[in-house]
Amino acid sequence: MAAYKDAALKEAKKVLSFIEKPALTEDDKKMIVKESIENFNQNVNPGWLEYRKSMSTDNACVEWTDTEEHFTDLYGNDFIDCLGGFGIYTCGHRNPEILKYVKAQLDRYALHSQELVDPLRGYLAKLVAMITPGDLQYCFFTNGGAEAVEMALKLARLSTGGRYYISTVGAFHGKSYGAISMGGKAAYREDYLPMIQQVQHVAYGDADAMEAAIKNLHTVGEKVCGVILEPIQGEAGVIIPPAGYLKKVREICDKYGVAMILDEIQTGMGRTGTMWRCEAEGVTPDIMTYGKAFGGGIMPITGIIARPNMWGQKLIDNPWLLGSPTFGGSPLACSAAIATIGYMLENDIPQMCKEKGDYFMEKLNGLKAKYPTMLKDIRGAGLLICMDFPAAEVGYAVVKGLFSRHVMTSGTLVNAKAVRIEPPAVIKYETIDIVIEKLEESIIDAKKEFKL
Repeated sequence: MAAYKDAALKEAKKVLSFIEKPALTEDDKKMIVKESIENFNQNVNPGWLEYRKSMSTDNACVEWTDTEEHFTDLYGNDFIDCLGGFGIYTCGHRNPEILKYVKAQLDRYALHSQELVDPLRGYLAKLVAMITPGDLQYCFFTNGGAEAVEMALKLARLSTGGRYYISTVGAFHGKSYGAISMGGKAAYREDYLPMIQQVQHVAYGDADAMEAAIKNLHTVGEKVCGVILEPIQGEAGVIIPPAGYLKKVREICDKYGVAMILDEIQTGMGRTGTMWRCEAEGVTPDIMTYGKAFGGGIMPITGIIARPNMWGQKLIDNPWLLGSPTFGGSPLACSAAIATIGYMLENDIPQMCKEKGDYFMEKLNGLKAKYPTMLKDIRGAGLLICMDFPAAEVGYAVVKGLFSRHVMTSGTLVNAKAVRIEPPAVIKYETIDIVIEKLEESIIDAKKEFKL
């Protein structure tokens, strides 16, 4: 025991010295790169670096610092972030107007006692109720998106007494057991079958199919508790439903007494040009999930908010019946979310996303017209944008070309045929122009490679 204790303590002190040093030596950098590759292969997953092909070399790109619209590797190379942590960095990397409040809270206390009243949780819940549509009122805070979805699924059963869920083909709601049961892609589900059995999937954007599924289940005595939808399917490739779809689903849910759950984890907090995507159709869900950008790109925090009629007596009698995440809604995370809401409102981040998204779309459509054999489609809302390429190999070549030119982006649903553009809202217009220039260079290279 003493031997491993001494070795582990030595290893911990070495890593802490890297964190603490204001500047690393060249030997430090070489050691970190070498040991990072070894650590991922031996203690994380030997397939991880191969999966992240753009950095799986002997000199892997090791992320070390970040600021605003960039992240920087160990050797000081800047990369423009057009992935945005899959929607985390709407307010940018380490936004100083958010970070200062997190630091201030850290100097006070970071986690709560679990027993006393933690005031920031109450203040944050009030703010979320103020910025969400309709009569959404009661909040429950969690740590990750899938955990928030789990709470929404449980609340739908608690509040309606139903047992069945209706989800959609292509949906992505996370990878915990309940969330992945709602997922609409076989690659994420098939290894874990059988899953939650009371789930039916219908075509996304088809309200008639949704109603038929609910009606048929009710006819045979199976009560549906909830419909779960992304207002725009993100991981499926930024699939935007027909106008009026959400309104129609809202009407169907009201007709059959079914809870409407909207998963706004990626589309919310300004990303698509309104604070919440459901506002684009004037729809108020019964339960809404939020996350990703909610913590300002600094702290992990997610959650749900529900209408008063969803919060039944059982939850009032036992507030922890829904769940009791140890770290959900911690003071440190709440300080980040409160600062994020303040920053978004003061700087009108939703409008910023809309205007910069429109600018991006105009430039991308210009490239589509110029390279029609390469760019098959461009679609998006705000700064949630997707480019379609003829095949996954072509999209991957473009992504790899962009990375070699220090622009980070990624495919969707483990498929580079659809490539996302999801940068921070604080991205500068001149940076967008640089991204478009690098994208065109990458498209030209891939066009030659695949003879398109």
